[in-house]
Amino acid sequence: MNISRKKGPLYLQIKQILKDRILHGVYQIHSNLPAEPQLEKEFQVSKITVRKAIQELVQEGYLEAKSGIGTKVIRNTASSMLSKGKLFTEYLIEEGHQIQKKLLQIEILQNEENTKKYELLGKYCTCIKRVYYLNNQPYIHFTHYISPKITNINHSNLEDRSLYELIEKQDYLLERFQDFFSVSAAPSHVMKTLGLKTETSLLKRIRYSFDVMNNLIEYSVGYYNTELQEYVLNYEK
Repeated sequence: MNISRKKGPLYLQIKQILKDRILHGVYQIHSNLPAEPQLEKEFQVSKITVRKAIQELVQEGYLEAKSGIGTKVIRNTASSMLSKGKLFTEYLIEEGHQIQKKLLQIEILQNEENTKKYELLGKYCTCIKRVYYLNNQPYIHFTHYISPKITNINHSNLEDRSLYELIEKQDYLLERFQDFFSVSAAPSHVMKTLGLKTETSLLKRIRYSFDVMNNLIEYSVGYYNTELQEYVLNYEK
């Protein structure tokens, strides 16, 4: 597992890795976390470092530690301002699925004038391409275009992390989302990544994410292979 002192305190890096595994169903609700010696061996750190990471997650309400019983996962949803409803990935995890993310590419794009990206985000933006796996099968292909206001997004901090969480850590709170859905054929590179034939129609979601000042922070295009799993919207009062 790729952790390094250059990236900050080791216990915080381990805490984030464990948290992401909880949120993506690798460690499922009501199951026990691997034993401390196993985590020490995996991350090549001391017992104190592992315990400090676990204690942080206990304090945040994700874990419950009891002597002689082990450390149990008691919550697998993020407490976030991102949505007042239930996130789609949270629904999948609660249904017993596992979600993994794979980062495909990060690059700085120079947007051409009179294009949609130029109109939305200006001359430059960060382009991020990722694929989500549902139970080890490629399920969603995302392309995110991020405002140049958001900096310090790279391979090391986004490999299996929440993009929205990284945005929030830079003090940009996402207040409003607009989602647009259609059925469409995807570009050939998307179909290849998802392992599908070029003529297959997919669910396409375009999302606009705005901060509290109504500035556009993220514009994304996602293609979903709904033959694996239908897209579900949950509404709460």
